[in-house]
Amino acid sequence: MDAMRAMLEKRKSGMKFAGVPSFCTANDLVIEACLKQAMRFGDDVLVEATANQVNQFGGYTGMKPADYRDFVYEIADGIGFPREKIILGGDHLGPLTWQNEPEKEAMEKSIELVKLFVLAGFKKIHLDTSMRVADDPKDRPLSDETIAGRGAVLYEACEEAYQELLKKNPAEVRPVYIIGSEVPIPGGAQEAEESVSVTEPEDVEKTIAVYRREFEKRGLKDAFENIIGIVVQPGVEFGDEDIFHYNRVNAAKLTESVKKYNNIVMEGHSTDYQSPEELKEMVEDGIAILKVGPALTFSLREGLFALSFMEKQLVPEEKRANFIEVMEEVMMKNPSNWKKHYHGTEGELAIKRKYSFSDRCRYYFALPQMKEAMEKLFRNLDETEIPLGMLRQYMPVQYVKVRDGLLPRTARELAEDCVVHLIEDYNYATKLNYMTGDVFCR
Repeated sequence: MDAMRAMLEKRKSGMKFAGVPSFCTANDLVIEACLKQAMRFGDDVLVEATANQVNQFGGYTGMKPADYRDFVYEIADGIGFPREKIILGGDHLGPLTWQNEPEKEAMEKSIELVKLFVLAGFKKIHLDTSMRVADDPKDRPLSDETIAGRGAVLYEACEEAYQELLKKNPAEVRPVYIIGSEVPIPGGAQEAEESVSVTEPEDVEKTIAVYRREFEKRGLKDAFENIIGIVVQPGVEFGDEDIFHYNRVNAAKLTESVKKYNNIVMEGHSTDYQSPEELKEMVEDGIAILKVGPALTFSLREGLFALSFMEKQLVPEEKRANFIEVMEEVMMKNPSNWKKHYHGTEGELAIKRKYSFSDRCRYYFALPQMKEAMEKLFRNLDETEIPLGMLRQYMPVQYVKVRDGLLPRTARELAEDCVVHLIEDYNYATKLNYMTGDVFCR
């Protein structure tokens, strides 16, 4: 049995702790950190790409679905992580990037998109048709029937692609599917809000009922055997400097109502920056798939900045990588990925480019100038060797691991361990009796 269905079976048998973190990222260092941590426990690991990151036209990463698969596999091969323990996921698959086109063209491209994801071996597919396209009415929300009808079309396309895979490999694992979309656009809210509304139980019931009807119209009567989750808004979100934390009391009506669907779990998006205990409560309450994205690269950025601060004291000025300054220069020359998301004075914008929880700087990490500065930073510090006392000052968690012989004192490993420290929050939430990685400088 595949890992996603196995998680569902565990929960049906009463194991409330069973859950799956979903690491939504296209950053090579973050993916490597996720795989290394999973390898320590022999875990399967779910790595996802969104439709705006990866699509048939390359997305903002320049990768098509098969390219992203090969990208992840190459990282896995480099550290000896078994490919068969990687679950590839496609997130927000639908008309997300073609909202300015009429329905016919947007859906044709969406069909091609989902087929390419399935043919590339992606096994967790989030069908998201919740957004308007160009010829939808602008004065009212999309009807549940329209959303579910388009979702059924995409589900059927995925299943057709799966049948193609079966012809080549009769043992090919069938994808699992997620429906629904109760979240803002991928990457977190653009504007600060006063509160976040929890999904109403009636909306979940209606979504599931309408999907059932639309599937039956297309003769897809067994579709809900493969749909294992529904995206909900459990009251968690983040913005530039705001975090809305999980409150299980506020979410109680929702989480109780979904228990009657014993073949479906809830998927929570924007779980970034929740505490370990809040994440654990979410899993216990049935939000068993925990999506995290910007917090991963935020943690990597924290590590890279800490290394940069040490470089300024250890490396002569003419030899420095100046990663922080290079990042600022690149973001100012190419503002399209942050300009409409960050607001304020010039001083406030400068802070947000570096420290916003929305972490728009992640869109720049793969650019040649950034990669070059990062590699130079790593080389400079490895040639110098960071003093332990300085490491304790700037990276106290990693200092303890280095001190105790658990982590090499190399710049790349130190940066990646900042991501590992975050991943451990998700291990705590989805594993029985797991202790968090919080350490103390004693």
